[in-house]
Amino acid sequence: MRLVILADTHVPKRARDLPASVWSAVEGADVVVHAGDWVDVALLDAMTARARRLVGVYGNNDGPELRARLPEVARVDLAGLRVAVVHETGPKTRREERCAARFPDRDLLIFGHSHIPWDSVAPGGLRLLNPGSPTDRRSQPYATYLTARVAAGRLDEVELHRLPSR
Repeated sequence: MRLVILADTHVPKRARDLPASVWSAVEGADVVVHAGDWVDVALLDAMTARARRLVGVYGNNDGPELRARLPEVARVDLAGLRVAVVHETGPKTRREERCAARFPDRDLLIFGHSHIPWDSVAPGGLRLLNPGSPTDRRSQPYATYLTARVAAGRLDEVELHRLPSR
């Protein structure tokens, strides 16, 4: 199972649309995970139309229309991997411990909000991933997103993709 992991797209406020390479990855994925801050329901509609399967949550910049269609937290099983998706996890200090306590029955937590790529493992084995942002790099040198593979309950081939400057 091929995953594309996105967050903090902020379309159309930070970019008019997602980069073409991101759309290509979305169309080639088995599952697209979006950890919030879509900003406009038009992106959700476009993603729903182009992705084979979409798992998404709302973020702090998402208004009532998006909140009516998306949960704050999503929990899914992807080929035996127990995944949670949430936008905010709080400050980076003690993030792993907080998230492990909040999601004790999950193998993977995907989150956004910071626009900073993150890959760590909490005590007990919960893996935490943040893809950064493909449209709003803020203090990061590159705009980013993640791809990965899932098989038999295992996450493999996690790759951070750096997008060219606009």
